[in-house]
Amino acid sequence: MSKTTVSTLLKYKQAGEKFATITAYDASFSKLFADAGIEVILVGDSLGMVLQGHSDTLPVTVDEMAYHISSVRRGTADTLVIGDMPFMSYTTPEQTYQTATKLMQAGANMVKLEGGEWLYDSIRGLTERGVPVCGHLGLTPQSVHLFGGFKVQGRQQEQAEKLLNDAKALESAGAQLLVLECIPADLAKQITEALTIPVIGIGAGKDTDGQILVMHDMFGITPGKPPKFSKNFLTEGGDMRGAVEAYINAVAEGVFPGPEHTF
Repeated sequence: MSKTTVSTLLKYKQAGEKFATITAYDASFSKLFADAGIEVILVGDSLGMVLQGHSDTLPVTVDEMAYHISSVRRGTADTLVIGDMPFMSYTTPEQTYQTATKLMQAGANMVKLEGGEWLYDSIRGLTERGVPVCGHLGLTPQSVHLFGGFKVQGRQQEQAEKLLNDAKALESAGAQLLVLECIPADLAKQITEALTIPVIGIGAGKDTDGQILVMHDMFGITPGKPPKFSKNFLTEGGDMRGAVEAYINAVAEGVFPGPEHTF
């Protein structure tokens, strides 16, 4: 597999080719995913929930993110690795630069921030300093207490318009990638078509440029009731490698997510 860059993903969008993304937190799984054909891995602060057992992502620290990013990097040289910037680690541009430095030096190719237009100056500053940025809109898990739980966002007209405007602002600031989480499929389609940068969806319908799943959801090993937007690919893949390949193919063919995974 050749090295994946943000330019690779932009070419996919321009060609109308869908791509799959997954979370990973260690070298063993990042190698498994890369060998199976995954080109983009997110080292998510979701590790706070799926690895550490917390009820949300808020307790995750910058040092913990750097540790897991470095582990994932050792498992693959060619995969595009995105690192989440954890809760309250990017409240000012200066703090944002310090956090991004740690994550990039740990092995990330790009950092991901949750939030809208208020991040404009920080994103512009990062890109001016050579740090690629992925935005994250919709259900932003670090704001779970503000939302009153893990709820679908953008159902009201005013909320939908704000998400679209925020997406345009992030792109204008220099973001090269955007994640949309738990928003209505028609809104995700509108945002994807309005932006020139690639858009990755999770619970955002089939019309985004790419899809992402938490690895535990894809393998069907998440404790409790699985999220509506997830699918257990292990049942049809037979083993872990087969499950990843089934996921990649389902995204490429446009059959995942289906209507049952969509808001």
